[in-house]
Amino acid sequence: MGVDYYDILKLTRSATDADIKKNYRKLSLKYHPDRNPGDQDASDKFKQCAEAYDVLSDPRKRATYDQFGEEGLKNGVPQGSGEAGAWTQGYTFHGNSEKVFRDFFGGDNPFQEFYDRVDGDLSMGFGGLQGRGRKKQDPPIERDLVLSLEEVFHGCTKKMKITRRVMNEDGHTSSIREKILTITVKKGWKPGTKITFPEEGDQGPNNVPADIVFIVKDKPHPRFRRQGINLIHTAKVPLGKSLTGCTVEIITLDERVLHIPINDIIKPGYTKIVPGEGMPISADPKKKGDLVIEFDIEFPTSLTPDRKDLIKKALLN
Repeated sequence: MGVDYYDILKLTRSATDADIKKNYRKLSLKYHPDRNPGDQDASDKFKQCAEAYDVLSDPRKRATYDQFGEEGLKNGVPQGSGEAGAWTQGYTFHGNSEKVFRDFFGGDNPFQEFYDRVDGDLSMGFGGLQGRGRKKQDPPIERDLVLSLEEVFHGCTKKMKITRRVMNEDGHTSSIREKILTITVKKGWKPGTKITFPEEGDQGPNNVPADIVFIVKDKPHPRFRRQGINLIHTAKVPLGKSLTGCTVEIITLDERVLHIPINDIIKPGYTKIVPGEGMPISADPKKKGDLVIEFDIEFPTSLTPDRKDLIKKALLN
């Protein structure tokens, strides 16, 4: 079959795109001429790896190669039926193995990966100069992801628009572009939960872009606040009902109406717990925390003499 591109990259024919990239990355670093000065065998293998990657990383070239071998790939294959049918254009490797290498690693400094492991050993850098050209990553960029309790209760999808500087194809100039990042909010995510988008910050010729990190923050809610996996609700109760009993009506985050009977005397610090009516637990959304009802006793601003007498008789006798 001629040249075996799979063997050159130490792959099987069932290799995935990720396998192809992984092995080319490893072997191109291993055989790069800057790491093997004067070694013609390494230089030849570097070129072979570049051609093999150029073919196998392209779905059309790979499909032709898999079916017709090197000869069919490079000479072309029939597109139609019979001798008069059209033939595909044959493949010729452009011969620039350094371009394949630079395009693969990106940027105008392909040697940013000095410290990658090659054959299990830590590479000391091209030409023996440890760390030269190694890019440093910018610090993470943190942004608040403000969510309503309903969004965390049900789960949702948030699309966040960012503006960042992106390097142009020439590797030297840049432009400002917008990008939409999609966040799938899981039920029960707690405040402080971090969602990281690796290397989505500004690009530059001599830096690794910063990670963008979104941090969950609760939006104030008119009826509830969170405390761990529990929901806290403050019910306003007139003084008379706090002493004689009442029913508290609460609209839940999923729009149900709860009628909670209160038969105890409501004293300062008294709470009523309703099991299973809190926030979903992110690890197991079928389970929920509790609803904790706190009370704000409303005292009358004034009393008539008759009412004062009635209260005295009821409470002091």
